[in-house]
Amino acid sequence: MGGSVWETVWQQGDAVSRGVALLLLAMSVSSWVVILWKSWMLRRGVHSLQAATAAFWQGQHLDDGQQRLLKADRRRWLAPLLLAARGLPDPGGSTLAAAGDRAQQLTRVLRDALHRVLHRLQFGQVLLATVGATAPFVGLLGTVWGIFHALTDIGADGQSFRIEQVSGPIGEALIMTAAGLAVAIPAVLAYNVLGRQIGRIEAELEGFARDLRELLSHSDTQPESSDRRPGGGA
Repeated sequence: MGGSVWETVWQQGDAVSRGVALLLLAMSVSSWVVILWKSWMLRRGVHSLQAATAAFWQGQHLDDGQQRLLKADRRRWLAPLLLAARGLPDPGGSTLAAAGDRAQQLTRVLRDALHRVLHRLQFGQVLLATVGATAPFVGLLGTVWGIFHALTDIGADGQSFRIEQVSGPIGEALIMTAAGLAVAIPAVLAYNVLGRQIGRIEAELEGFARDLRELLSHSDTQPESSDRRPGGGA
């Protein structure tokens, strides 16, 4: 029955009605692609984030911790922060990037790296928000246009008004409103659920960036003294 109704709406609709239907279909497909992809990415990314954080702090020194992190950080959420922090320019250089003390430089490079990672995490959220906010109105547009189209056809016939004449076309036009809601509701729910997960991940990344800044502010980024031989120099 549902298929026959949609077939009737498609056959009886004009270019505007069909365009609205195709737009709702495109919005639904794109939002579900984002929902499924981001759900899979965030679920796997949380495990990778926890494993990479634990692996880094189990390292004997910075080089060892970096190697452990790079192996465990499959989503590459923590690696950009660590690599940016350890790639600071030489102090005393002639560029503005080398200006300021070590703590200021670390704050700057970690902030920039964190923003790039968060930009990746937020990818697709704008689309979900847009679909959730606009799909009901797109469906309502299709309904209003369908009712207008039906009433115009009835008036062109020159017959007296009867409820039987408008009940069918108007009922079919109302399907557009239901379709708009069916597209918008999953997008809104996914936006809220995924947004909370992204917020928790963002808090973890910010905490790691703060801890890393404190660690590197008081330590040398070069390989540790583990290469020294027993009985060697000071």
